[in-house]
Amino acid sequence: MSKSLIIVESPAKARTISKYLGRGYAVMASVGHVKDLPENKLGVDIEHNFTPHYVTIKGKTNVLAEIKKKAKEADKVFLAPDPDREGEAIAWHIAQEIDGKAIDGKAKGTTRKVFRVLFNEITESAIKRALQSPGQIDMKRVNAQQARRVLDRIVGYQGSQLLWKKVRRGLSMGRVQSVAVRLICDREREREAFRPEEYWTITATLAGKNPPPFEAKLHSVNGQEADISTAQEAERVVAAVRDKTFVVQAIERKEKKRNPVAPFITSRLQQEAARKLRFSPKKTMALAQQLYEGMDIGKEGPVGLITYMRTDSTRIAAEAAEEARQVIRARFGNDSLPATPNVFKTQKAAQEAHEAIRPTSARRDPESIRPYLDRDHYQLYKLIWNRFIASQMASALLEVTRVDCRPEQTADTYLFRATGTVIKFAGHLAVYQEGKDAELAAQSRKAERTPEEEDEAERQLPTLTEGERLRLVAQEGQAAPGLTSKQHFTQPPPRYNEALLIKELEEKGIGRPSTYASIISTIQDRRYVEKIEGRFAPTETGITVNDFLVKGFPDILNVDFTSLMEKELDEVEEGEKQWVAAVRDFYLPFSKDIEKAKALPGPKDTVEPPTNIPCEKCGRMMEIKWGRNGKFLACPGYKDDPPCKNTHNFEKLPDGTIKIVAKQDTTTDEKCEKCGSPMVIKTGRFGKFLACSDYPTCKTTKPIPLGVKCPKDGGDLTQKRSKKGRTFYACSNYPKCDFALWDRPVAKPCPQCHAPFLVEKYSKQTGTSLVCRNDECGYKE
Repeated sequence: MSKSLIIVESPAKARTISKYLGRGYAVMASVGHVKDLPENKLGVDIEHNFTPHYVTIKGKTNVLAEIKKKAKEADKVFLAPDPDREGEAIAWHIAQEIDGKAIDGKAKGTTRKVFRVLFNEITESAIKRALQSPGQIDMKRVNAQQARRVLDRIVGYQGSQLLWKKVRRGLSMGRVQSVAVRLICDREREREAFRPEEYWTITATLAGKNPPPFEAKLHSVNGQEADISTAQEAERVVAAVRDKTFVVQAIERKEKKRNPVAPFITSRLQQEAARKLRFSPKKTMALAQQLYEGMDIGKEGPVGLITYMRTDSTRIAAEAAEEARQVIRARFGNDSLPATPNVFKTQKAAQEAHEAIRPTSARRDPESIRPYLDRDHYQLYKLIWNRFIASQMASALLEVTRVDCRPEQTADTYLFRATGTVIKFAGHLAVYQEGKDAELAAQSRKAERTPEEEDEAERQLPTLTEGERLRLVAQEGQAAPGLTSKQHFTQPPPRYNEALLIKELEEKGIGRPSTYASIISTIQDRRYVEKIEGRFAPTETGITVNDFLVKGFPDILNVDFTSLMEKELDEVEEGEKQWVAAVRDFYLPFSKDIEKAKALPGPKDTVEPPTNIPCEKCGRMMEIKWGRNGKFLACPGYKDDPPCKNTHNFEKLPDGTIKIVAKQDTTTDEKCEKCGSPMVIKTGRFGKFLACSDYPTCKTTKPIPLGVKCPKDGGDLTQKRSKKGRTFYACSNYPKCDFALWDRPVAKPCPQCHAPFLVEKYSKQTGTSLVCRNDECGYKE
């Protein structure tokens, strides 16, 4: 009996789908892309309409051969990679291999039936529904992916080559990543140029006939907004209102409705997971991918728990909204249900075929499946479930009270204001409240809280009446009884964290939500930015590269140009523009910029004069050189025979003086196998290594263990370098033990197949990922 073949890209997804289908179907995985542009050359024929030359990805020859063999035996082939641009490209490349497709996606006369199916969720009903109404490959979406891939390759290949010549080897330029680095560099310069301004707030603690006492802040003086810049001004106000009786001048009460927020789209999920769970975008998307593809839920086996996680649509299927309403009615009562399901406005570019990110079943609440999920999967699923349920609940009703009061018998008119908020009906707030980036408020001279933030705080005021007289209530640590004056300084614009950077990228139209995780991962992997107290700051390398690129590529690094380019690429996906025309619109200014940039001097072209710091080994004056981690001091005798390889890290003091930063060796518990002295961690030109602390008497050195045991003989896996200078990882007993890897091992067991460790893989599309070495497993995070 012939079978139908279903091809997905993930083994985990294949396993979940297999559970729902009978013997008439075979399911296999391509394990990601099978074809791409070549690694070692441009792979784009610029002269002939930017034609891409795809090759089979290294290691995928056997996978493709097996797919073609199984496809030949099947009566129907259903291509079911993810329902997005990348998934469409995977399906297209597989179809070409199976069905002899031409470059435009049209068949070459074969009668084989190859179909495209889209699974927005991995559930039995969704899979069977998709298989009953299969479609064809969407060439508009394929061309949108091709356009992006070709553009990224041209910029990455030609721009990076220029950086190697002008700055140093190993650097990269990216169409979107370089603009993201510019945002971080520009923010850092804003912070450096910022000059804090002093301001003061004055708070009165007041009490009327009814308890409790409450606080009111100075709001205006003689009808003008209060602007107190010095301690003397603050003291003058305190002296003027000291010991005065206050009177309630006006009371304003109003009801305020707070509507529920929409269910998650990709960018909002990444922002909220960063705010509430401290997850990086990369981690969030890896966890969401696993929740989508299927998790083992006890006797149920693998179950897809959420809908597809790369989406910019807030649409909810009618049956999903109805199931959510049933859950709300059972848990919170009819009062928490709106008359009709809530519908949210979707961005213009969103694909309405997609849904928002939601649980595949509202009845599967987080607590019911908690025993089967690890902590991170549980937390993310709970966040998604709560947000979805809250999105279908009734609006919250708040009562906001504003009380204005003034001191009597003062020469000037001082108005103090108190605001209180009471939640009269919680509605959706009983389930979910959206996180806030509170630090943005601290930049202004105004009150520490914005009115919106004041509303968030549930603070009840006592019962008051207009004309009621109030007295000052003394509190500990006050400048005068009942009065507190407090000094503040305006704050510089905050450095971006993950949530703020994603928000900025989205608002400026740079990149797309599906690419934010890889952008943020790549700029860190490239060491263009680093995290300081959870915030992104540019490294010296990042600033140098950014400054050169901004001068050399004024169009390409222009935020508005990048945003316009993204809109053109969206038009390709909507069928409103040809992909070659979109690429040409970008390439013309890029090619002009790259010719101009070649004539610009870069750090490599700039010869730094010798410093006044002598080399302690040979006496020559040290020079400033560029290395992988930025600038360092080096002896000019490194070209001599024998060479002097003396180097130092340094920092420049505010007055321009160069100060050597002493190299600090870290002592370890390990003993030297030759002399018994403690081993210390040193840093050399190829990174860190272990060396005997009794150097130069004892010159024993060894690589630092990675914390992963060799699966062959139990030795320690360590980093090594081949004769050609390429890094690889091998057993500490090498060459007696021949176990070796090109990919860096990480001391984390595979949660799927329980392999003892994962390995790091790097891709220009997705950045660095952790994957399982077992090809049959296919685990990736």
